[in-house]
Amino acid sequence: MALSDHTSFGDIEKLYGLSADDVKRIMRQNLKRGSYEAWRRRVRKFSDRREHYK
Repeated sequence: MALSDHTSFGDIEKLYGLSADDVKRIMRQNLKRGSYEAWRRRVRKFSDRREHYK
């Protein structure tokens, strides 16, 4: 779910009880370094443009 651009951290927390920091930690542990960094860049980029994103 975290890889999806359409699912916010708030939605993940409601469904699974994981905070944004928990999701980031899990993603860091399970993705290759480059994939994780690309995901974080994408999340940051979209969050700058939208009020409610991740």
